[in-house]
Amino acid sequence: MAASKRVLVPIGTGSEEMEAVIIIDVLRRAGAEVTVASVEDNMQVDMSRGVKLVADKLIGSCSNEEYDVIALPGGNGGAERLRDSQELEALIEQQRGAGRRWAAVCASPAVVFQSKGWLEGKKATCHPAFVDRLADSSEADARVVVDGLLTTSRGPGTSFEFALALVEQLYGKDKAEEVAQPMVLPQGLDAPKVVA
Repeated sequence: MAASKRVLVPIGTGSEEMEAVIIIDVLRRAGAEVTVASVEDNMQVDMSRGVKLVADKLIGSCSNEEYDVIALPGGNGGAERLRDSQELEALIEQQRGAGRRWAAVCASPAVVFQSKGWLEGKKATCHPAFVDRLADSSEADARVVVDGLLTTSRGPGTSFEFALALVEQLYGKDKAEEVAQPMVLPQGLDAPKVVA
C-alpha cells in the first residue's frame, strides 16, 4: 500500500470555512493525512461566517515538516492573515523550492500568492473580486486552473472541484472519481425523493 500523502491546510481569522472544510474533508476521504494549522496564537480560529474551527497545531510547529501539497482556503480577511504569516511564507517558499505542490482558492491566489510575486509567469484564477490583482488573468474565468505544481480556484462554489483536482494530482484519476461518487446508502434505505 502506498504511503499516505501529507497535506497542510493553514487557516486564520476570517478564513472561508466552507472552502477549508471541503479541502480538509475531500482530501481525508481520499486517504491523505491532512494537518490543519492555525496562523493565529490560538488553535481555535474564528472563520469568516462565525464558525469556529480548531486546528491540529500552530503553524510554527509545521516548519520542519514536508507536505505533498499546501492548500490555502480563501476568505478576504483569512487570506490577509495567511499572507502576513512569516512562518507560512517560509513554508510555501520551501515547498516551491523543493518542487512540491502548492494551491489556493478564492482570495488567496491574489492576496497571498500574487502579493509575494509567486504567480509571475503562471496561469491562475481566483475569486472574481480579486481578478484584477493577478499578473495574468487570461484563465480567470476557469473554475480550476492547474499550472505545473500550482493549482488555483475561484471560491466556495468551486471548492469541491478544487479539492478533487488535488486528489487526482496526489492519487490519480480513479481515486478522484471514487471520492466524487455519491454516498452509498445502506441496503434498504432510499435517498429522499423530491416530488413537485
